[in-house]
Amino acid sequence: MTLLKQFQHNWKAKNFCPADRATLLAVSGGIDSMVMAELFLHSNIKFSIAHCNFQLRGDDSEKDENFVTNWCTVNKITLHKVKFETKKCATEWKKGTQETARILRYEWFEQVRKDHQYAKIVTAHHANDNVETMLINLFKGTGMAGMHGILPEQNNIIRPLLFAQKEEILAYAAENNIAHREDASNSSDDYLRNAVRHKLVPVIEELFPTAVHSINESIGRFGEAEVLYKKAVATELKKLLEQRGKDTYIPVLKLLKCTPLATICYEMLQPYNFSSAQTEQVLNLLNSETGHYVQSATHRVIKNRDFLVITTLPNETADLILIEGAPCTVNNGIHNFNCAIIDKPAEIDADPNVALIDMKQVTFPLILRKWKTGDYFYPIGMQMKKKKVSRVLINEKVPLHEKENIWVIECDKRIVWLTGMRLDERFKIKNSTTQVLRIKMSLV
Repeated sequence: MTLLKQFQHNWKAKNFCPADRATLLAVSGGIDSMVMAELFLHSNIKFSIAHCNFQLRGDDSEKDENFVTNWCTVNKITLHKVKFETKKCATEWKKGTQETARILRYEWFEQVRKDHQYAKIVTAHHANDNVETMLINLFKGTGMAGMHGILPEQNNIIRPLLFAQKEEILAYAAENNIAHREDASNSSDDYLRNAVRHKLVPVIEELFPTAVHSINESIGRFGEAEVLYKKAVATELKKLLEQRGKDTYIPVLKLLKCTPLATICYEMLQPYNFSSAQTEQVLNLLNSETGHYVQSATHRVIKNRDFLVITTLPNETADLILIEGAPCTVNNGIHNFNCAIIDKPAEIDADPNVALIDMKQVTFPLILRKWKTGDYFYPIGMQMKKKKVSRVLINEKVPLHEKENIWVIECDKRIVWLTGMRLDERFKIKNSTTQVLRIKMSLV
């Protein structure tokens, strides 16, 4: 079966979009996208073309744009084109050139699609691209989700050439004299994908000549297995995760009973930008002391008594915040807590929004968190009588809606301060006190 017939069969079988809706083809002028454009043209599928000039290759970028423009003119195809200041954007965004280009093109493609009501955006990814993506994901440790490679359809993007190998595309272009532009950057090993393409895949194919075909078949099976995998993971996580405000609590004992533990832990943390390499670090938290944590770019997993708590970083609003030392100021979205170590004052400040704590009793990190049912402490001035926080709040006649905004500071599983209300007797200043941790609470 010719590549054209295979394409038409695949297009019909996948039912990518309605026959009366036009699609938007992403065409660079390279051989893959030009073969794709010719296949669409000869299959009588409605389409327009979108071309990006990233202005990264000097005169060659202009020649690419002119080439695509001329093809569209000759074939009477609607063309949308844009020039990007890619290097300038990369500098401003502090991102790599390739990542910047990817963001720019896909955002623009989607805007054009919406503005002109195209059914889908179409890219020319093929079977070899799929293998490269799967291998990159495998070595990066992306887990099961990376094994499905490039999806044939994702959101508003479709990839109808994933069934075709590169050699089939090259053969079709040669047989049909399909003109195209060569991109010199494709022969460079500077980019990760090109290094995989030019160095790794050829070695694999030398050992296993049908590797691209076989790996693509496996990718299909991985994709189907992932459906079952996700269902099983979702069932386990539903039993484990407890949402408390903006934070997620995981009971340590319940997590320890899960099998396979490392896999469930990885899937639990992956949405919060934790890497596979950090899974073992988080597992070590299960047997660590309260206050220990592992951090991603956006979140922390903190060991707090019998729970692991997934919370946003301290500069975000969260329901559990670490005070790692002094001086510092932390913010819970309602109040600022300014912490400083000072010499013992001559007089005790009676301000309820100031806590003066004997430094001999302090072990960092302290935990600033919302109070919860079952919390208790020894309020100062009550001769070491234990009181539940809930009872103190009732006695103080704190309105129900204000109770939700009451926080405590905790040290080694002991409440130090019911913020803005009562210090714990065990942490008060004594005759032997020399240094004091002063915490001032003020509205944001």
